[in-house]
Amino acid sequence: MSDAALTPPVEALPVAPVAAQVSIGQIFLEFLIIGATSFGGVVPYLRGSLVTKRHWVDDKEFVEMLSISQSLPGLNATNMAILVGEKLRDAMGSIAAIIGICLPGAVLMYIVGIFYRMHGDHIWITAALKGVAAAAVGLILSTVVSMSKKSLSGKVDFIFVALTVIAVNRLHVGVPRTLVAVGLLAVLFHRPRKQQKENGTQ
Repeated sequence: MSDAALTPPVEALPVAPVAAQVSIGQIFLEFLIIGATSFGGVVPYLRGSLVTKRHWVDDKEFVEMLSISQSLPGLNATNMAILVGEKLRDAMGSIAAIIGICLPGAVLMYIVGIFYRMHGDHIWITAALKGVAAAAVGLILSTVVSMSKKSLSGKVDFIFVALTVIAVNRLHVGVPRTLVAVGLLAVLFHRPRKQQKENGTQ
């Protein structure tokens, strides 16, 4: 009998969850980089770093966290940092993420604030700010397109998007009320149908 036959089978080791693989230092450093490089809008950089680069969350989780961040008081960036940090390493992860994402902006904006107070009315400064604003809109639009490809499952979802835009931009309904109302409609539409339940039990 061969040695291989006498060797007991080795059990497959369980895959460690993502939270156990990410250190507090990694969370702090990643959000520090996001905070230092997110010019003109943080959402595209958050997705590029957390979803595309690090794979700490997937697109579905990212959209859900972004929805929560936008529905509650506070800045989207800090709210997202708290949610992602808590998912990865509980309370300490949230603390590391929020310090990391806020620290570069706080230092840079203090310096920029002094510079803007002294030279903000200069023609070249005004032109540069207009260019940055246009680029920021483009970044946000590209992120919306990327997320919609994976998050919107049917044509009806685009109706929910349109209803949200009309309610907020045209009817000036508050964002929390709009999200609750449109969210309830989406839940009712996507609820499991009776036929689907019957097919699932068979």
